[in-house]
Amino acid sequence: MNGKFGKKAVKKPSLKVAMIPIVFMIVSLYFGIAIFELDAHIPLLLSGVVATIVAMWLGHSWNEIEHSFLNTIRLSLQAVIILIIIGSIIGTWIASGIVPTMIYYGLNFLSPGYFLVSACAICCVVAMASGNAWTAAGTIGIAIMGIGQGLGLDLAMVAGAVISGVYFGDKVSPLSETTNMAPGITGAELFEHIKHMMYTTIPALIISLVLYTIIGLQFIDNSASISEVGALQGQLSDIFSISPWLLLAPAAVIVMMVRKMPAIPALTIGSLIGVAFAIGFQGMPVGEAFSVMYYGYSQEVGIEVVDNLLNNGGMESMMYTVALIMIAMSFGGILEKAGILEAIVVALLSFAKNTGSLIATTVATCIAANIIACDQYLSIILPGRMYSKAYQDRNLHPKNLSRTIEDAGTMTSPLVPWNTCGAFMFATLGVSALSYAPFAFLCFISPIIAVIYGYFNIKIEYLPAKSEEKGMNIGFDEKKSAEA
Repeated sequence: MNGKFGKKAVKKPSLKVAMIPIVFMIVSLYFGIAIFELDAHIPLLLSGVVATIVAMWLGHSWNEIEHSFLNTIRLSLQAVIILIIIGSIIGTWIASGIVPTMIYYGLNFLSPGYFLVSACAICCVVAMASGNAWTAAGTIGIAIMGIGQGLGLDLAMVAGAVISGVYFGDKVSPLSETTNMAPGITGAELFEHIKHMMYTTIPALIISLVLYTIIGLQFIDNSASISEVGALQGQLSDIFSISPWLLLAPAAVIVMMVRKMPAIPALTIGSLIGVAFAIGFQGMPVGEAFSVMYYGYSQEVGIEVVDNLLNNGGMESMMYTVALIMIAMSFGGILEKAGILEAIVVALLSFAKNTGSLIATTVATCIAANIIACDQYLSIILPGRMYSKAYQDRNLHPKNLSRTIEDAGTMTSPLVPWNTCGAFMFATLGVSALSYAPFAFLCFISPIIAVIYGYFNIKIEYLPAKSEEKGMNIGFDEKKSAEA
């Protein structure tokens, strides 16, 4: 087969040809998940088969296709390793009493009525300090989920607040990979990029916090859940030795991240601290403490809330998500190699008649990349590369593009169940993306604000050398907009 197809001249796909694997993916995901109740793995695998057939029909050899999707998988290997280590952290931090201690004390300080807004704000701070949404979700996020469950709140709402918080912090932190990647691809300067993002991100955060406050008001008189808090705390203190000294573990991880230690060694040290604390504070045998790193923590006490809190974690628990990431990334790599994504972007550019529609098209492309290419990095890299010239031709400053791909690419990635970020959050927080997406307000408000700013020429900056030559672009005075 390699010989037969490898000698063909490579053709660029038309839009109709490019849409074949995309339409197949949409249909197969619908029937697979909604009708046959399958996981997303099989529909995405079958979609990869169809994409491979299309790529080979276009003239690409199997070796080229294989090389492409293996390279794409390599983009996600760091994320996969972090995911596996997070699984280890969850297991050891439960076994050591670290997570139960955070839940125990958190139940004292966080009331049901203001829990969602407090959870979002706390996650903002932790993620900004660490520069990593996954690290924040895998540490403080799991504790917040436990506290929310103890207070009797809807876990989809809690997960939405956590994700809004951690992705705000990830997006604006100079320590974040995506925050450095976006300006690096587009040619913007890092801190100019961060400053420019604040114009869209701060309003989105304020709106989100207001919405969490309004939703939380219905839980202020939730006396039933408050009456259960003492019982839950009693159960936790019966099972674990609760001590404020255990809080040194999450503090140590945050300090390491603030001091710019890479995520993998910092999280590994955090997991090993969990093992040491399990042995030292909880009296767990050494072999059992280390086995928790892989198998997770398990203990049945016969109380649903407590059992749900405790039976979690371990590297093994992340294998479902790892498999999904591998399959999804392979599919995205095949699409990129075949030129399918580029064909779709070229078609979308035909709708970009002015600044507003160009930004809207960029937003749509980032969202589509998160859905189709299945990875946050690709949703930043692909539009960043493909739209750079279009922004330059319209005399738009590169930081407009870098901001937009963060507003749409970074922020919508956890809303897609088979995207690497959506899969990670499901594995870590225990709530599916389809459930928490309606409550992850920041994630879908940010791209909406980006589009509004584009059409109304709000905080759109132009390259100064040509700002006076362009005249009226979309019915607004560009010189005034640049000064704004």
